[in-house]
Amino acid sequence: MALVAAVARNGVIGRDNDLPWRLSSDLRHFRRLTMGRPILMGRRTFQSIGKPLDGRTNIVITRDPAFAVAGVEVAASLAAALKLGRAIAIRDGVDAVMVTGGGQIYAEAMPCADVLHLTEVDLAPEGAVHFPAIDPSVWQETDRVPGEPGPRDDAGFAFVTYRRRDRPARAEPA
Repeated sequence: MALVAAVARNGVIGRDNDLPWRLSSDLRHFRRLTMGRPILMGRRTFQSIGKPLDGRTNIVITRDPAFAVAGVEVAASLAAALKLGRAIAIRDGVDAVMVTGGGQIYAEAMPCADVLHLTEVDLAPEGAVHFPAIDPSVWQETDRVPGEPGPRDDAGFAFVTYRRRDRPARAEPA
């Protein structure tokens, strides 16, 4: 399981049910990392996107039994979503289940994650949603690629991969 997030210097990942920046380069990176793989997200994150993301099985975690959207699988808990995501990954022959937010889902999923794919955003905006702290005794940075901001990017950034120190390396999403 991998967590995928864009995180500001101050840990902020969201504000008012939206991203506090515009980074087209990161959206392309996110698409490349998650394409073909099951993606898990909380209901508010899904609602901020507004529709299922194409080319991926979208699994939305919600306690609302009435929540239903065409093209979306629903799970009542992270554990149920992971079980469903793993079954779909095996069925589809893909190597990972991708957790894509929000803050509460990241915090709950982080103890079971194998890999963190973060876009470190060179901003420190105000925001109410934060990514969990990355404990260097648990996580080791294994890759860092400086981004090249384009005309539709609000800030500088780097694509950074962390791997859990206490688990053997596995095949990674391309």
